[in-house]
Amino acid sequence: MSYLMDLPVGLGFLIICVVAVTLAVLGLRLVRRRYDHDVLKENHEVAAVIYNAFGILYAVVVAFVVFVVWGRYDDAGKNLELEASQVADIFFISKAFPDSTSKQIKQALYEYGSSVTDDEFMKMSKGEASPKTIDAIKKLNSIFLSMDIKTLPNTIVYEEAFKRLNDLAQYRRLRVFAAKDSAPMVIWIVLIAGAVIMVTYTYFFAIRRVLPQNLMTAALTITLTLILFLVFILDHPFSGSTAVSSDPMKSTVTTMKKALGID
Repeated sequence: MSYLMDLPVGLGFLIICVVAVTLAVLGLRLVRRRYDHDVLKENHEVAAVIYNAFGILYAVVVAFVVFVVWGRYDDAGKNLELEASQVADIFFISKAFPDSTSKQIKQALYEYGSSVTDDEFMKMSKGEASPKTIDAIKKLNSIFLSMDIKTLPNTIVYEEAFKRLNDLAQYRRLRVFAAKDSAPMVIWIVLIAGAVIMVTYTYFFAIRRVLPQNLMTAALTITLTLILFLVFILDHPFSGSTAVSSDPMKSTVTTMKKALGID
């Protein structure tokens, strides 16, 4: 199903909806052929009470899952913005260091940002990290750890820059974890099974004319499919056309590129 995320959102949703609605309507037709309207009508009073109770329980579960995955999706975007902010801050703070060290830090930061936008973002769609980005962050750490603090004119600036480097590494780890993490399979089993029950349960409510019931079943199926598709998208913040934008890091890389005079 992940390949559908590479399509425009509307087209991906349309494909899933067509399949789901077709199956739902076919199931309804099979039940109506087997059971007469009068037979199904006898179950309305008891079935309606049970259906309402089940609908409330399913709504609570769905609301909880959407809240959790939306929170993670939002955090993924915020962590990327904070990561890009740390890169920019260290880049400009490094001006306080000796020229040779400052150039090394700036070049390493540019390589880091470029590897994130050009390589790691593509790999994260598969839940992987970029070796280039790992090497870049190791290079930055090596530069900072090799500096002789006693020779620096301002140790407070060094401490602040090193703190921001640690924050940068932390935000990157959170970004990579967000790409690898996803809702447990048991959650998807509950959501899909609940949606199937919600739709199939309606087969035992009979309207004398089949067309209106087909339309109501299709509407319910579309609504549930939309919700499940939304959860799937939010559960993969770095995949497909709805992935978290890399613009914050790209903007930072562009700024560093101009400052370094790189064409």
